[in-house]
Amino acid sequence: MAFTETAYAKINLALHVRRRREDGYHELETLFAFVDQGDVLTADEAVEDRLITHGEFADQLSDPFDNIVSKALGVLPRADGMAITLDKRLPVAAGLGGGSADAGAVFRLVERSHGLPDDWRARAARLGADVPACVESVTAIGRGTGTELEPVESDLAGMPVLLVNPRLPLATGDVFRAWDGVDRGAMPTGPVSMIAELGRNDLEATAVQLCPAIRTVLSALDRTDAHMVRMSGSGATCFALFRHHDVMLEAAKEIAHNHPAWWQMAGKLR
Repeated sequence: MAFTETAYAKINLALHVRRRREDGYHELETLFAFVDQGDVLTADEAVEDRLITHGEFADQLSDPFDNIVSKALGVLPRADGMAITLDKRLPVAAGLGGGSADAGAVFRLVERSHGLPDDWRARAARLGADVPACVESVTAIGRGTGTELEPVESDLAGMPVLLVNPRLPLATGDVFRAWDGVDRGAMPTGPVSMIAELGRNDLEATAVQLCPAIRTVLSALDRTDAHMVRMSGSGATCFALFRHHDVMLEAAKEIAHNHPAWWQMAGKLR
């Protein structure tokens, strides 16, 4: 019996980078949220694990044997193999946790068919700092490297969101390495809406230096009737939150008309 899971796009409603650690990682505080759209994974029983990729961004994936989907299958004990078909709809190296979201979807697929080991969080964290959050795909505050999670009730659930990317990849490692090292203060506390509005993305300025097109995307979104506009993660994807679905659709139409080469995805916050 085949199972299907959406690898929900991850956005950071706020991302405060506090310091560089001696191990090369960064201490941060972030507010994870997830859009109800993303890549789509379908799994079926198989003699051995295998991965088939297709979709708009499938050709951007590296060696399928080194893909994070294959790695996620490799860290989860199962008696049987699993054949995964990945419809790659999210751009790669885009600040949406696309690979981490795919891995999270694999964990949920395995959970449905085989169950997960008690130490699944540690196994997920070894694949990437965002993977534990993407397994659960619920609004959560992340601390440490992003793996210390505190799920929170969101007063923004169901809010229309538009994702826009200039179709330029931006490597997370490059952005973190170029961060200026200045601690600009802790993430605010309170309801999710307040954290989002009063928070910031400490990687935005650095990302814009490396990829100036991000500034153009942010400016275009600012000219819509969006409630809030911000870059997600390490970029280059930016997002806009809207109070009304029809206003979001009008903004998406305007962006597509003025910038037909850009990628966009419309959805709602989970």
